[in-house]
Amino acid sequence: MKIEETIELIKSGKAKGISCNSKAVRKGFIFIAVKGASLDGSRFIDEAIRRGAIAVVCDLRVKRISRKDTPLVKVNDTRLAAASLAAEFYNNPSRRLKIIGITGTCGKTTVAYILEAIIHKSGFRPAVIGTVNYRFNKIVVPSKNTTPGPVELQSLMNNMVKEHIDYSATEVSSHALDQGRVLGIDFHSAIFTNLTQDHLDYHRSLSSYFHAKAKLFKGLSAKAFAVLNQDDKHYSLLKKITRAKVITYGLGARAQVRAEKIIYGLKSTKFTLLFPGGRLRIEARLIGRHNIYNILAAFAWGLKEGLPLDKVKDAIESFNFAPGRLEPVKCGMGFYIFVDYAHTEDALRNTLESLRNLSLKRIITVFGCGGERDTLKRPKMGKVASQLSDFVILTNDNPRSENPGGIMKDITAGIKKDNYSVIYNRREAIRSALTMAKKGDIVLVAGKGHEKYQILKNKVIRFDDREEISRCLKSMN
Repeated sequence: MKIEETIELIKSGKAKGISCNSKAVRKGFIFIAVKGASLDGSRFIDEAIRRGAIAVVCDLRVKRISRKDTPLVKVNDTRLAAASLAAEFYNNPSRRLKIIGITGTCGKTTVAYILEAIIHKSGFRPAVIGTVNYRFNKIVVPSKNTTPGPVELQSLMNNMVKEHIDYSATEVSSHALDQGRVLGIDFHSAIFTNLTQDHLDYHRSLSSYFHAKAKLFKGLSAKAFAVLNQDDKHYSLLKKITRAKVITYGLGARAQVRAEKIIYGLKSTKFTLLFPGGRLRIEARLIGRHNIYNILAAFAWGLKEGLPLDKVKDAIESFNFAPGRLEPVKCGMGFYIFVDYAHTEDALRNTLESLRNLSLKRIITVFGCGGERDTLKRPKMGKVASQLSDFVILTNDNPRSENPGGIMKDITAGIKKDNYSVIYNRREAIRSALTMAKKGDIVLVAGKGHEKYQILKNKVIRFDDREEISRCLKSMN
């Protein structure tokens, strides 16, 4: 069987479903045996057939299967096949929605949430696909990956069409781009936030990481538009490789959308927003320099899309925060507490520099680094935390199967000051920081943000930094 015949199975209605997971296969499904980072789908072909697969798509390596009466479709690229077949099965939903792809190392989630507010305020129906969850109307699906696989992604978008959604603000991770999860999506527009070191355990080099991100902009059509951070050093290359129309943002004088006369505060940020044809005075509830970039990116998108600027301004000014992104926790004890997802050197630096500019008192930081992830960033994060905090409490993040002591050794290798302690139990580390805090101090609990779990070896336990902080505060009163 050829791939064209597989498409005919879909068009004729004979195919009842499509899956890259053999355990999800039912009678009448097409199974796509994708070779993943850790599992090879070809190992599960026989299982898929037993479950009722009427056709199997696999790569050229596969020689034979147990049931010779089941058609085998051999292709050069199973990831591309999965994306293409999924788009066909769900009737190409991205052609009936406006999909906004958001990529970069930091800021994706916050930009997606601001866009959601802008779209809603402008009278349209928004959806969000990202790190926290996938949601539209009153439907909320827990997020397993920032960007789901191609079959799940096309299914989600198909459901959005049924719910009459107009726009989907979709976070697009470098893993998703490298693995072809968003192939088959016709992006209406795309936003680039920034690019700094992350995921080098996967990409191996910053260049490889960038080229994965760049695929989003290289794949845009001439009808689409791109919102680019002109202050990022990768801006020029992105502009060069994309066919899309470009609008720029940043704090530099050459950016089309930019901010000036900035006044930072612990509860709000005020600035003048300049754009082609006008200026607006903004008072946003988001704090910190990095959030100005997030606001500018979202505003630039709204401007280019032609949405009413009074609605865009209103949405920005009424927006509180994205979950776990410099999220304030009510204290009532004279000091300030923030929970943040910062888990890279640059993100931690941005957050701490923002807080440092807002406080004359101490900053006490609680953080750790995840196990089985990029080890090269650990000493750099330790150095940044130590330099920009008055005191640091190192603790477990999600150590997974790694030895927590080894993770701590990596982090402390970058610390040159004697202003830290190590408390492996995250609950006790948080309690220690809160007990230490005095009036006017800032406590930052970083790394896990919105997450509601902790991974210790092979166990996943309930753990939410915000809940733990609230419990500690209650016991201290």
